[in-house]
Amino acid sequence: MSVQLSLPATMEPFREKLLQTVKPFVRVKSNPSRVTKPWESKVGGHPYFPKSVVWPCAPDGKPLFFLAQINFSEIPVLAPFPTRGIVQFFINDDDLYGMDFDDGENQDTFRVMFHPDVVENTALLLTSFPALSPYEDLLPHHPEESYPLSFELQESVVPVTDYDFYNHFGGDFFRQFGEKEWDVMEEFGKAVRPDGHRLGGYAYFTQDDPRRPEDPKILLLQLDSDETMDLMWGDMGVGHFFIREKDLIAQDFSRVLYDWDCL
Repeated sequence: MSVQLSLPATMEPFREKLLQTVKPFVRVKSNPSRVTKPWESKVGGHPYFPKSVVWPCAPDGKPLFFLAQINFSEIPVLAPFPTRGIVQFFINDDDLYGMDFDDGENQDTFRVMFHPDVVENTALLLTSFPALSPYEDLLPHHPEESYPLSFELQESVVPVTDYDFYNHFGGDFFRQFGEKEWDVMEEFGKAVRPDGHRLGGYAYFTQDDPRRPEDPKILLLQLDSDETMDLMWGDMGVGHFFIREKDLIAQDFSRVLYDWDCL
């Protein structure tokens, strides 16, 4: 792989330093809605769910809604992500889509579940789903519609939206451009824009990165607004799930940070 990097003239002197920040990631593409197998990677529809597993619920007992799942056996190899198993994301039907502003790792109203051993036997899986019942239309997606996902391994340099940019270039990097500080930042932001759906690599935000440099986290899943799926986080926003590297290696998804923002 090679990064095709088109930079504004003001950022050309920093090309080599930017290329030193290259990271691989998995580009995720949404495909038209269709009936999917339970174990396929998808947004919405019928999830993979063994009958022996308890459906995730909010503290009030209300079932959470299936948002998406990734079957790691379907994605290109990307360390330290697993090479097998299914990770799933469930959210609440409320005005914050289950996000907790005060504690983004509080999984009371969202849930990340992992099935390390995938059984492709529908007799052992749920076929009736509690969270496909009528809902309050406070979700970013249509849970009754299934959109399969496909994957491609790519690379990118660090964008200005990701907190790692300032780890590499310093918090006052753009001040060197004087009165053009904000213009240069905007031009670079348009040239290197990590939007779309992705696993790993760098993240895109319409507002601010919620992570802290002293507690680094990997981008587990970025799910962007998407016309193909009629998926919309608020006003053209983007949703994220982040995980610490040691937790991802241990396949422990109990401390995932869930965040979304919009314009």
